[in-house]
Amino acid sequence: MKTAVTMLDGGAAGEIELADEVFGLEPRADILQRVVRWQLAKRQAGTHKTLTRGETSYSTKKIVRQKGSGGARHGDRGVTQFRHGGNAKGPVPRSHAHDLQKKVRALGLRHALSAKAKAGELIVLDSATLESGKTKDLKAAMEKLGLGKTLVIDGAVVDAGFARAARNIQGLDVLPSQGANVYDILRRDRLVLTKAAVAALEERLK
Repeated sequence: MKTAVTMLDGGAAGEIELADEVFGLEPRADILQRVVRWQLAKRQAGTHKTLTRGETSYSTKKIVRQKGSGGARHGDRGVTQFRHGGNAKGPVPRSHAHDLQKKVRALGLRHALSAKAKAGELIVLDSATLESGKTKDLKAAMEKLGLGKTLVIDGAVVDAGFARAARNIQGLDVLPSQGANVYDILRRDRLVLTKAAVAALEERLK
């Protein structure tokens, strides 16, 4: 499939042929959901923790005598049914990560790229370079291209001036080609690829 190539200033820069096996698939929501779930689970800290009965700081002195009070036979106030007592089956630190085959992860990335291409939310730039490195210059260029919440993927190395200018623009993410992932692609309204990024992704996913 062919698509137009634009320059950062909005000018035309010809056309580029996109590989159908990377950008022309019929997107499958189940594949995308599996990969996004894997990504989010992998980055969870897993540091949640509640105190058990043995970790509370209450006295262990018996509350009332064993018989004759008319109440239950509690040994101390650290039990679960009292306020500020320990938690019987609370969360403990653990890893939320689970395995997902490399083939499924690669397939998910193909489907994410295809989903953006099919929805008309894919733009190919000749290059993402900005000599001035100024935020106002990049913001003006984005407005000219009609870009809002956008993910820009460059080649192996992101231009330093472009990355510096993008830092202060809310809703704009910039990644090198090896950092391309399903979650970041889907969470932004537009996907912008440079010609170098297209070549790197096609080589990686074909």
